[in-house]
Amino acid sequence: MIALPPGVRVWLAAGTTDMRRGFDGLGRQVQQALGHDPFSGQLFVFRGRRGDLVKCLWWDTQGMVLYAKRLERGRFTWPQAKDGAVSLTPAQLSMLLEGIDWRMPARSWQPEMAG
Repeated sequence: MIALPPGVRVWLAAGTTDMRRGFDGLGRQVQQALGHDPFSGQLFVFRGRRGDLVKCLWWDTQGMVLYAKRLERGRFTWPQAKDGAVSLTPAQLSMLLEGIDWRMPARSWQPEMAG
């Protein structure tokens, strides 16, 4: 994914989204269902019903950008809420897009002793 500028807020649209939607349909969903401005420079992430496809909508000050990613195996971890939005950090977004459970990532190594 292309690097986002510092300070960009990331929002997950809770529930499922019709993945046939494009720029305009997702922009309307941001305005009407989430109550945000799609041209604010924030990143909005949507997941399909099967859970293996996400779309990210972002205004980069020159135009609307739409990213899509489909996992070949597994599903994207998503909040249980039926509506509204959940805020993520850029690090959590990175984990989500890699198919990692961003809610409670497991560390593969734990330090045992300082020094």
